Amino acid sequence: MKMFFSGGCKNGKSGTAEDCARVLAGDRPLYYLATMIPHDDEDRERIARHVASRAGKGFITVECGRHIPDALQGIDASGCFLLDAVTSLLNNEMFHDGITDFAAGERVAKELCQLAERVGSIVFVSDYIYSDAERYDEFTESYRQALALCDRALAEVCDTVVEINLGIPILYKGVMPL
Repeated sequence: MKMFFSGGCKNGKSGTAEDCARVLAGDRPLYYLATMIPHDDEDRERIARHVASRAGKGFITVECGRHIPDALQGIDASGCFLLDAVTSLLNNEMFHDGITDFAAGERVAKELCQLAERVGSIVFVSDYIYSDAERYDEFTESYRQALALCDRALAEVCDTVVEINLGIPILYKGVMPL
């Protein structure tokens, strides 16, 4: 099963996605594809909270802040994967080494869809940050449009699509395994 979770920041997506991934995994290996590359103390604290929340839940953490196709090297692709989050992965791919890669959105969307095809089960988590009417600078707008592109592509290839709003799952497609 392929699942896609979206919603606002700090709305409970990761916890719900973790619970679903654990159910989907059954007896198979359970991998957490960690995409955040920390840049400051706030990032490090957020990562520490996520690591603590996963403790004892059976996840094998695979750090993959960039080049997501490389994440499967040396691991069992028939396992269950939780990728948290598309938002960070796209940020890392789009803004790195002092350059802005405006083509990153199309590439990341394609790579994420290919990843979904290659694994047994996967749960994707992404932040819903592109719906307001505010206009931002060129870089922010490009990022928001690229994230929307990635999220639409994942919603299309995933069996289940869920928005988490104030901790409440809103099911748009498929079924929840919980």
